[in-house]
Formats: sequence, structure tokens, C-alpha cells
Amino acid sequence: MTGGLGAWLSGQAERQEALGLTRRLRARTATAVLAGSARPPQLGHPAYETIIDLAGNDYLGLSTHPAVIEAAVDAVRTWGAGATGSRLVTGTTELHARLEARLAEHCRQEAALVFSSGYLANLGALTALTDPDTLVVSDAHIHASLVDAARLCRARVVVAPHNDVAEVERLLTERSEPRAVVLTESVFSVLGDAAPLSRLAAVCEAQDAVLLVDEAHGLGVTGAGRGSVAELGLAGHEHVVVTVTLSKALGSQGGAVLGSSALTEHLVNRARTFIFDTALAPASAGAALAALEVIEAEPLRVAAVGIVAGRLAAACGVPPVAGAVLSVPMPGPREAVAAAAACAERGVRVGSFRPPSVPDGISRLRLTATAALDDAQLDRACTVVGSVVGSVGADVARRT
Repeated sequence: MTGGLGAWLSGQAERQEALGLTRRLRARTATAVLAGSARPPQLGHPAYETIIDLAGNDYLGLSTHPAVIEAAVDAVRTWGAGATGSRLVTGTTELHARLEARLAEHCRQEAALVFSSGYLANLGALTALTDPDTLVVSDAHIHASLVDAARLCRARVVVAPHNDVAEVERLLTERSEPRAVVLTESVFSVLGDAAPLSRLAAVCEAQDAVLLVDEAHGLGVTGAGRGSVAELGLAGHEHVVVTVTLSKALGSQGGAVLGSSALTEHLVNRARTFIFDTALAPASAGAALAALEVIEAEPLRVAAVGIVAGRLAAACGVPPVAGAVLSVPMPGPREAVAAAAACAERGVRVGSFRPPSVPDGISRLRLTATAALDDAQLDRACTVVGSVVGSVGADVARRT
């Protein structure tokens, strides 16, 4: 006898706590997310009128854009609060069809298929594109959704070192399977570095493999907002499939797979996370559709993300990044949590990533650039994070 579920859960909690890896939910106030709000968040720090958010993924500040909010509200009034069913039953509305057409146009693709989350888009795409006669070559730093998709698919899976094109080519050349899928991200979600997409695409074409690119952190940020695949002229490439999320730069919720019409038709019939899931809520579809219009009408928003990211990188002493994600290594998980707390006490929210969320096992602060910051907020953010990161470095130097 092991003592039952309660004893097992208690042991797991103690182990997590001992390693400094316990995670806890913390609710934020509505005022804390609004850049420039005159109302102070209820965080016990009255000296700061706003919390500067460098932890969320609202890269373009579109989750609070008036046009995006109005589109979401209008969609609820028109279609109701929920989609009412799966996409193949009653869940596909005219709004979903318009969003798919607009997404495909924006990303220079032939077609798009919308899912209720980016996680489910990745799960659905990979499991529908593989079988026991497929080799999956996974970059070591891919997102958890693709890791889970690889575990669920029936293919043989091998993990290649991060951004190692030569190893990917070797694995594809030596495979025994007739088909292969290579998994990568255009901009990686933790380290913020870019994948060598052009080289990977060339290798996949030469080896008759599919390159599945997760553009979760590229859409709306790289390639004038169209993503890295479009920027590099790979959109519409026979060997390239793209997945995106609508919950980051678009400020909404949901995900999509982009590629040929034949691809999306296949997914409609084979992707279980599409077939058996309730469709994306109308509010999210309407908001994402409006966000695409804002991106194209206000190109300075996209440019601003790069400027903010550059300033933050300089303040933290880390190299510039391709997108909006910055990664600052910490000595350990407790130091990462303490540094994030120190930033929060001074009015700046940053992410604290610890194992197993970090693919290289190194605890980090994760900062995200957003176009929503004004000059004063950006100056303040750079001062705070620069000071905190500098203090951590000085403390490490003293101990060594």
C-alpha cells in the first residue's frame, strides 16, 4: 500500500517545494493590464500607479485596442457567447470563414483552418500528418504543445539539438521511413532566438520531408507582422506547414494551421482536435479578425516591438532578439523567482521560467516586449529590470 492519492500528492508537493519549482496561480486585477491607466492596481505598492507588463504575450497591445474590443462585443451580440458545437456540426459560422480567409491572405498562404487554441492546432496538425511510416524530427526547444503532439502521434520521434541543421539533414537522410516531418518554431518561445528556416526548408525539400513551423511568436511581430515564413518567401512552399496562435500578437484566443487547401481539407477530416472540439468562440474570432486589420493599418505597432525589445535587451545585458521574447539566465530557480518578485515590487511584471518549462534546464527571467508602452514606461521598465538583473549578477560574483 502506498497511502493512496492524498499521500502521493503530498509527496509530490514536498518534492516540488524542495527543488524550488512550486508554481502557484496569482490573479491579477483588471487595472494592472491597462498601460497608462490612472487607477493603481491593488498590489500593495501605492508608489506606482500602474504595473508595467513585460510578462504577457500581448506584443502589439491589441487585447485592449478599441477596435478589437468592439469587434469581440459585436460578435457576441450577433452570434452569441459560444459557438454551440464543433466545427463540423454547428460551430462554423460566417465569422470563422472570414477569419480563415483573412488569416491566409495576411500570411500569404492559400488556406487556413482555425482551431480553438494554438495548442490544439499543433496537436491536430501533427497527429493528422503522421502515421507509423513517418519519422518526426523535433528541435530540442520546441513548445510543449508540439512535444505532446509528438508523443501522441504514431510516428517514430527523434530529438535533434537546437537549430542543428546538419543533424536534421543526417537524420532525414538515414531514415528508413518513407515520410518525415521536422518540427521547429520561427521564434522560440523561451530563448527568443530564430530558427534557420530557409536552410531547414531547403533540407526538407531535398529529403522530401515536411517542415512544420510554429509561428506563435512570429505572427504579428516578424516580417512586417506577417511572420517569418512569409518574410523569407516560404509561404505556399509545398514542404512547409505553418501553425499560429491568435492569443499573442493578435490579443485574442485560438489557433490556426496554414498551408494548401488540400492540407486544410485533410485536417477537417483527420484532425481530432478539430473534429471533436467545440469551435472557437465568436468573440475570439471577431477580435482576431479586427486585430489583423489593425496590424496592416498601423505598421508602426510592429516596428515598435523591435525598438522596445532592443532597449530591454540592452538594459539586461543580453543579445538582441528576432522577435519580442527576451531570455535572461538566472543562477537557479529560487533566484529567478526572487528576481521576478523584486521587479514586481518596483512596478514591473516579468516572467520567471524554471524547469521543466525551460528546454535547456536553466532558470530564466522571460521578458516580452510590447508596443503598448509609452516612452516613460519603457524608461522605467529598463531601469527596473536592469537594476534587478545587475543585482543578481553582483550577488553571484560575490559568492564566487
